[in-house]
Amino acid sequence: MQAQEPNDASPSVRLHIDDQEWLRDDNSAIARPHVYGEDYSVNALHYTPLTLDTQKHRCDFKVASTVVIAVLRFQSYKDYSKTGQAVCYHSSYQVRIDVDDLKSRNPQWTSEFIQTVSSIVRNRDFKGDSRVLAQELRTDLSRGLPTTTPSEPCGGLDDDDVSIEERKRIFGDNVYPRKKSRGLWSCLWTACQDTTLIILMICAALALGFGMKTDGVQQGWYDGVSIAFAILLVIIVTGVSDFKQSRQFQRLAHEVDNIKVEVTRGGRRINVSSADIVVGDVVQLKVGDQVPADGLLIEGYSLSIDESSFTGESEYYMPDPFQQAFLRSGSKVQEGYGSMLVTAVGASTEWGHMMKLLSNDNMLEQTPLQERLTEAATFIGKVGLSVALLLLVILIAFYFTGHSSTSGDAKFRAGHTNVTDAIDALVHIFSISVTIVVVAVPEGLPLAVTLTLAYSMRKMMKDNALVRRLAACETMGSATTICSDKTGTLTVNQMTVVSSWVAGKFIVAQSDYTDEIMYTLPASLRSLLFQGIVQNTTGSVFPAKSSCSQDELKGHERQAVEVAGSPTEAALLWWGLKAGMDFEATRLESRILQVQTFNSATKRAGVAVQDIDHRLVLVHWKGAAEIIVSMCSKWIDMEHLQKDDDSQHFPGGLLMSAEKRREIMAIIDSMASSSLRCVAMAYTTVEREDKETCNRGTWTLPDSDLTLLAIVGMKDPCRPEVRAAVADVTQAGVVVRMVTGDNLQTAKAIAMECGILEKGCVDELKAIEGATLRSWTDEERRKNLPGVAVVARALPSDKLLLVETLQSMGEVVAVTGDGTNDAPALRKADIGLSMGIQGTEVAKESSDIIILDDNFTSVVKAVRWGRSINFNIQKFLQFQLTVNVTALTVNFIAAMSSGDVPLTVVQLLWVNLIMDTLGALALATEPPTDELMQKPPMGRHKPLINYAMWRNLIVQAIYQVAILLALQFRGIELLHLSGETDATTINRTVIFNTFVLCQLFNEVNSRQPYEQNIFRGLDKNHLFMVIVGATLALQVVMVEFLEKFASTIRLDWQQWLVCIGLAALSWPIACLTKLIPSIHRSKS
Repeated sequence: MQAQEPNDASPSVRLHIDDQEWLRDDNSAIARPHVYGEDYSVNALHYTPLTLDTQKHRCDFKVASTVVIAVLRFQSYKDYSKTGQAVCYHSSYQVRIDVDDLKSRNPQWTSEFIQTVSSIVRNRDFKGDSRVLAQELRTDLSRGLPTTTPSEPCGGLDDDDVSIEERKRIFGDNVYPRKKSRGLWSCLWTACQDTTLIILMICAALALGFGMKTDGVQQGWYDGVSIAFAILLVIIVTGVSDFKQSRQFQRLAHEVDNIKVEVTRGGRRINVSSADIVVGDVVQLKVGDQVPADGLLIEGYSLSIDESSFTGESEYYMPDPFQQAFLRSGSKVQEGYGSMLVTAVGASTEWGHMMKLLSNDNMLEQTPLQERLTEAATFIGKVGLSVALLLLVILIAFYFTGHSSTSGDAKFRAGHTNVTDAIDALVHIFSISVTIVVVAVPEGLPLAVTLTLAYSMRKMMKDNALVRRLAACETMGSATTICSDKTGTLTVNQMTVVSSWVAGKFIVAQSDYTDEIMYTLPASLRSLLFQGIVQNTTGSVFPAKSSCSQDELKGHERQAVEVAGSPTEAALLWWGLKAGMDFEATRLESRILQVQTFNSATKRAGVAVQDIDHRLVLVHWKGAAEIIVSMCSKWIDMEHLQKDDDSQHFPGGLLMSAEKRREIMAIIDSMASSSLRCVAMAYTTVEREDKETCNRGTWTLPDSDLTLLAIVGMKDPCRPEVRAAVADVTQAGVVVRMVTGDNLQTAKAIAMECGILEKGCVDELKAIEGATLRSWTDEERRKNLPGVAVVARALPSDKLLLVETLQSMGEVVAVTGDGTNDAPALRKADIGLSMGIQGTEVAKESSDIIILDDNFTSVVKAVRWGRSINFNIQKFLQFQLTVNVTALTVNFIAAMSSGDVPLTVVQLLWVNLIMDTLGALALATEPPTDELMQKPPMGRHKPLINYAMWRNLIVQAIYQVAILLALQFRGIELLHLSGETDATTINRTVIFNTFVLCQLFNEVNSRQPYEQNIFRGLDKNHLFMVIVGATLALQVVMVEFLEKFASTIRLDWQQWLVCIGLAALSWPIACLTKLIPSIHRSKS
């Protein structure tokens, strides 16, 4: 290494590594590459420059950032253990490192090593110890990867550590290949492929050619170029709209794929995005999790992996840390828990290789409503095509028989009309017929659905409802019943032990952190309790972020520790900590032999442990209080225990008499009536002859003849806003049912707090247990379920049974769920709603909508948006069909009577643009109103067009047809245009202007199909007002300034008043129309 004087006075360091320069950021010790010129130098942040003699001292060059950090830190170390002696110079020098020399002298992660590690799981090629591989990857299996910089006192990088960002650079990001979203040019090209537009393009080309041949270049290009420009405008608007919606759906798809993963970093368990997982991470797995990357199992308990997405087999894979330790990205944890060492991420995983060939198109699939509207549009288009063909035949017949003229051209006269003029006239007739098809085909219907779905999905995201499947958006508006979980959805999901029954003694939790009463328990009992809490848990305790001392865990200051785990697990751990439990010390006193993880079917969890000191094997159980008590034959009585007698390490118990059992059950009911979740803890010892089988994976933990230790009551308060939300959704005609695994008394108490049950409800059928639901016959279930509001002690199969029965009764069912076993019910329901915080990845993948904050109020907001979607589609459908009926009727009658149509091709294309794109944008983006939640659900098979819509549509169409035909046949007389040279052109312009203005006024009518006050909420919808205002301004430009393009002529102010007055009459007509009684309403 050579040192040379820098050009400036400030100290600087220049490192050339793989043709890139590496430097240190101002606020970070992590180096990053900068591709500058070879002679570019960077400021060394006031570190004293140095010279390192590579001939005498070994430099650890594992990764580039380590070199940079080490170099910049040499000033503080005289004797550096891994890199040797560094000589510091106190003058300013510029340093250049000979990388090739360093590579030849020092080990590093070679490309072969990186490829080997990344392919371990894909090739099933690893027979060593994962601990050895962890050392190679610079990973501490107990503390995970470091999270901070070397300058911090603990939890940070050592000098041979590799930063998170550096690992991403070397091994890649944990992002899977996705199908790229359609680009703007692709969307424009798709819009160009519309059949009717292609035909119009041909017509425009023919019109341009014949026009220039007939009238010369200066005058003959107007018609053809005008048509071409109108087509281009339609293509641009359609393509840009499709492009924006495609981008929106892709962004939402990325949100769906972004899952949270629990990793160990810096000795703490933290949740990070799956995209932030790196090679070397220690990932914690539990039931319902999706394996976020390829890796090796470090340790696991009763771990069962579902690899059906790879193998197609329904059998589960049982990994083993020493033989079959491979875990594949994308597989799911079906049972148990454990930890894994990440060896490959992103495209390097087996799942990543599969994703290169696949793409997630959930956001691009057509919804049922889109399919129905497409079918309706196709049918209407066929009607329009039939009318256009009939019109084509009539116009051609009239032209050749001399009954009419086309656009002022002379009638066909045999022997006088030349071929060019005849062909030009036929092209004009044909283009009019094609344009009728363009106007008749309501391609704006699917566009309106796309717009309202994209708009609603974006707004629902802000309301904590992430849509995974588009169909759920519209179905949510038809929901007639919501089956909701209790914990975390109706409650705040923050468990706290407020009372307990330990060895026959009631203990009420104190307000301060320490619980002095727990200290009065005998040491042997406290030791047994602590062992059951620590070893039979999926949670953990670690130093708080502000502290790095393990000794602080032994204190009683809540700020000194953090607890990770589910709310129930965390509540038990805090309860133990308050009693003086030392988590790490207790865990080291025994070792785990076998685990039975908690699941919602058995509602219990067990663990077999071997005591280090006494070599005894004990089995600890915890779970639903009445279930654990039913497994017990003994109980511990405080009076029979000597407080500090340690001669008997594990206290014995008294036989539980029938009377004592009833007394304990009464205690459980008393706690449950106070809306407490009751969890019991019990244990038993294993007989000597059973000890040899304890380590076998098939060994079943003994679950009878247990000794009851304690019953704890946990409070999970009802969310304060839930009661009002339940009232709102009930008023909307949606029945709320609570389905929970809790005790019946606890469930009833919470239901009363939430407003699902009335205070003092004594009807036994209002609140039932899952066993009762299962015992009913199909007929009894259909008879009794309409009155059921609470199902307690429910199994996942009960939730599925409930959904199936309600659906057979014609209900549209929305179901919330968070567990793996909820997946069948979530899939079966019309709308599956998973929980974003407590929900497992299996539940999320099975759901249609993810409730990001686990809050019932977000479910109610999703109902509002669902209703808004259906209502917006109804409004646009009424608006567009009015335009279709009017345009077809007016043009057909005019053609039949006079052989010509009042609107030109360009004018019809402009009308098509107004009603399809701008109309959809204006009406499909109306936000939900409170009035929507005061109406009954729309039902499962609601018609696309109801009676009220037909009523409004027909009346408006009749009015518009009447005034337009009056202007067509008597307009010159009515407008007093007789004798004027441009009378026909003025009349046609008035017809065109009146027709467009009628659509604008009717657009306002369509906002409120059922209300007399059509202006309600208009001032709040700024987008609607902007679109209508912009359309009106463009219409003025079309009439007043684009005479050649639009075939119009300027109108005076009186003629404008006539147009506006005729169009404005649609408002009072709409109000009078709504006085006609609705059959639907009268039936309701």
